[in-house]
Amino acid sequence: MTTGTEAAFVLHTYPYKETSLIVEAYLREHGRMGLVARGARRPMSSVRGVLLPFQPLLVSWSGRRDLRTLTRAEWRGGYAPLRGQALICGFYLNELLLKLLPRDVAHEGLFETYEATLTALAAGGNPSALLRRFEVDLLRELGYAVILDRDVDRDEPVACERSYVYVVERGPVSAASAQRMGVELSGQTLIDMQAGSFTSTATQQESKALMRALINHYLGEQVLHTRQLLRDLQDL
Repeated sequence: MTTGTEAAFVLHTYPYKETSLIVEAYLREHGRMGLVARGARRPMSSVRGVLLPFQPLLVSWSGRRDLRTLTRAEWRGGYAPLRGQALICGFYLNELLLKLLPRDVAHEGLFETYEATLTALAAGGNPSALLRRFEVDLLRELGYAVILDRDVDRDEPVACERSYVYVVERGPVSAASAQRMGVELSGQTLIDMQAGSFTSTATQQESKALMRALINHYLGEQVLHTRQLLRDLQDL
């Protein structure tokens, strides 16, 4: 099977045989895909300087197996480089996609969110807020119910003045009646998260604890190595 040309990003590469690369790519219409870039490590390869993370690309491939063959890759413009803390945040996003996205499942909405998040990071946007929004969007896109607006026991809207316990795979329940282990947080934090607002210090701290617990649960035994780098820089 030979495809047309499709928007993509490189999530990760590693050497394959003497001169080639395995490319873990994220494509707009086909999701995460493994590609063999034959001869990409040769000095005169046309894709040697193209197959880099965070660069908007156009790619084509052929084949039907788990590892297709990359037939074309070129820059599609609009690239804003990530530096410093924003760069490590970008690698964190890539690691989340690598470890949580199944291969060959389209997530076009998430692709747009990912590209917009990279652009905002490059423009100096608040890293903590951008990461939290992306994490929520990622889990929801994967079909995990991240309920933020309702007390799931009482089936009523979250109240800003109340305290809640967020129970993984269920949602928020009133702290006064909670009989399960979970992450404690305020109703205001849940309301802020639902609205995508992370200006409050309390919301930033509590949302970070909640999303860390949720992502750890869905990762299982997998470890996020970039998270430790972020902690070392600034406790995001």
